[in-house]
Amino acid sequence: MTLSSPVLGGVVPFLVGIVIVGALIAAVWWGHRLREREPAPPHPHEQPRPPASGPVREVRERREPVEVPRGRQRLTPHQLWGHVGGGSRPAMDQEAPTWDKKGSGASGSGGPGRT
Repeated sequence: MTLSSPVLGGVVPFLVGIVIVGALIAAVWWGHRLREREPAPPHPHEQPRPPASGPVREVRERREPVEVPRGRQRLTPHQLWGHVGGGSRPAMDQEAPTWDKKGSGASGSGGPGRT
């Protein structure tokens, strides 16, 4: 028999298909075993509950800017914590800033555009 014989032309693809199907079955079996090791999903009584005071709302406020200390050495994030993170306070003016009436609000020169 030669490689071009009709028997080998049908048997080789069939065997390759059997190997692929076997690999897929093994992958599903292995995935199922890994999934069994994972912890079970939480029960309904283990789910988080909203606070008794009601749902938490988003707070939007403007904060006063805090000046970053200047020095000769570069500051690392943990050195900035006392200055930037904890030092800000609510701004006196809580009104949101508005766009300049003359500007377009988009990037560019802010000119009148095409006239």
